[in-house]
Amino acid sequence: MNSVTVIGAGLAGSECAWQLAQRGIPVRLCEMKPQKTTPAHTSPYFAELCCSNSLRSDQLENAVGLLKEELRRLGSLILSCADATRVEAGGALAVDRHEFARLVTERLRAHPNVTVVEGEVTALPDGEVVVASGPLTSDALAQQISLLSGCGDTLHFYDAAAPLVSFSSIDLSSAYFASRYGKGTPDYVNCPMNEAEYKAFRQALCTAQEAEVHGFEDSGVFEGCMPVEVMARRGEDTLRFGPLKPRGLPDPKTGREPYAVVQLRKDNREGSIYNLVGFQTHLRFSEQKRVFSMIPALRGAEFLRYGVMHRNTYLHSPGLLDRYYRLKSDGRISFAGQMTGVEGYVESCASGFLVGVETARRLQGKAPVDFPQETAIGALALYVSGGSVGDFQPMNVNFGIIPPLGYRVKGKRNKNAELSRRSLAIVEQLRGEVLDGENLT
Repeated sequence: MNSVTVIGAGLAGSECAWQLAQRGIPVRLCEMKPQKTTPAHTSPYFAELCCSNSLRSDQLENAVGLLKEELRRLGSLILSCADATRVEAGGALAVDRHEFARLVTERLRAHPNVTVVEGEVTALPDGEVVVASGPLTSDALAQQISLLSGCGDTLHFYDAAAPLVSFSSIDLSSAYFASRYGKGTPDYVNCPMNEAEYKAFRQALCTAQEAEVHGFEDSGVFEGCMPVEVMARRGEDTLRFGPLKPRGLPDPKTGREPYAVVQLRKDNREGSIYNLVGFQTHLRFSEQKRVFSMIPALRGAEFLRYGVMHRNTYLHSPGLLDRYYRLKSDGRISFAGQMTGVEGYVESCASGFLVGVETARRLQGKAPVDFPQETAIGALALYVSGGSVGDFQPMNVNFGIIPPLGYRVKGKRNKNAELSRRSLAIVEQLRGEVLDGENLT
């Protein structure tokens, strides 16, 4: 049986390697950590979560919730480990990031069909290859990919990670626990601000000093992970319609919605670390301490990690990749993860899942599954490979890329729920085919 080299043990690479190995395909899983790291990575484990510990909504009325449920039903390693290490986060799936990465690493290292090769890959090897090196692909490998794909200069955008604070340092007399609109359990720490506090905070954000970005000054900022200081400069109320939105979060002390609310989300199982939701930033560390401490509940906050900004690299995938995330000009090479133009942890996992399943079937002489566009897994792959996309930009999964129902359903949530019902019915029909040959022991 031909072996497959998977480059990168992030979420996409880990999922891809697992799906291949489960189907009896020998896998060489190449990971440059711990010999070499990036500015966003600190752990030696696979599948390290850098930007957030949240895998977002678990509700089927949300497209990412549907995508997670599809992956669960089809034997995803990442979703299995996420569910095993989840922490309370209302209606979202959040994990203890350390335990999650450790569990993924242990399961892959223990698999008899997986051989882990440590060290940086600077050139693509012969044979079947899946490039899942992520948005922080090293310069040497990125250059190789750029030449091979014929796409000239690869595209770049900046991504940013939010700060972490210790729970014990949060002033709970100036905060309250709640989830928006009372959905799920009240797991978020909400830090209200009145109008004067908000305006002073926003003004400080607008004038705060940013860290230098060496060598990538001409790249753009991706709308889906906008630094909080950039949002602040876009208008006085931009933050209040974004990460500081007070809707659905009445303060129990007053019974009214505050002028603005900063939400904190649990970052580890013990609840000793909290993440500033939506506070991705590229401010200097000293400026982060100064400005974020203006939030009343965080005046004495202990910052356990400051936000960082790092380069993300992705291909102009339409025209380059097919629906299997395979390079059209060289079918032995596939891509998975954010390099393909999917955005988000779950979306990266889904691309790795599809590549693993379809590559294994091809090597075993089986027909492809061809996940239809009515499924979230299929819709994402067809969006990435679709030649009709004009100004291609990384995107999260959403119901807009899934075909409409063909009949009227009253209410957006009801319509989304019906789209999910249709998708999961298809997934159940495909389940036997997808899991065919998988080693479930």
